[in-house]
Amino acid sequence: MKAVYDEIADWYEEQFSPLPGLPRQLVEMLGKGTGVCLEIGCGTGAHAAAVQALGWTPIGVDLSTGMLGYAMDRLPVMRADAEHLPFPSDSLPAVLSVMVHTDMPDYPSVLREVRRVLQPGGVFVHIGVHPCFCGHFADRSDPDNIVIGGGYRDGSWTKRSWTDQGVRNRVGAAHWPMHQLLNAFTDVGFTVERFGEGDEATPVTFSVRARK
Repeated sequence: MKAVYDEIADWYEEQFSPLPGLPRQLVEMLGKGTGVCLEIGCGTGAHAAAVQALGWTPIGVDLSTGMLGYAMDRLPVMRADAEHLPFPSDSLPAVLSVMVHTDMPDYPSVLREVRRVLQPGGVFVHIGVHPCFCGHFADRSDPDNIVIGGGYRDGSWTKRSWTDQGVRNRVGAAHWPMHQLLNAFTDVGFTVERFGEGDEATPVTFSVRARK
C-alpha cells in the first residue's frame, strides 16, 4: 500500500518546521522516564532526540516508507498501521502521538490500540493541531486576527486550506471537534490527566496526557 506521505517525504524533511510550543508541550506532557516510548506516525523521526533527552528509548512506527527512510537514521523504526500495532498487550510504558491524529480517519480505533499495548499505568501523550483554531474553517493568513468560519462541527476530511504551503493541502486532513476528540480518550478507558496548548495567542496545537 502506498502511503500518501511517500509523495511529500522529501519536502517534509527539507522544508517543514516544528510548530512553536510543540517542543515545550512534549517535555511537559511526556516528562522524564525510562524504557521504550513508541511514537505512532513517527514520520521522519523529528522528535526522537527530544524523547531520548528525557531518558526514554524512542522507537517509531509509520505507514510511509518515504518518511521512514529519513527516520531510520534517528531511531529504530518499523512500517506498521497504528490501528494494528505489532506489540503485545500491556507491553509498553509510554506511547507518543505528535501531529498525526488528523491523518488517521479512525483515531478512536488508534486510541483503543494504544491503550491495549500500554502497560497498566503507562502514559500516552497526544499532541495535535488545535481542534478549535486549526482546520478548513480557520483562516490563519493573519496570525493576529484568526478568522473562524463554518465547518468546525463537520467532522470532515478535506484538502481545503488557507495556505498552499502546508501539509493539509497536500495530503488532506480529518477534523475532530474538541468534544469528539476528548470523548474518544475516555470512551476507550483512558484516564485523562492533563491538557496543554501552544504558545500562540490563538494556539495552533493542543495536547493531552492520559494514562492506562
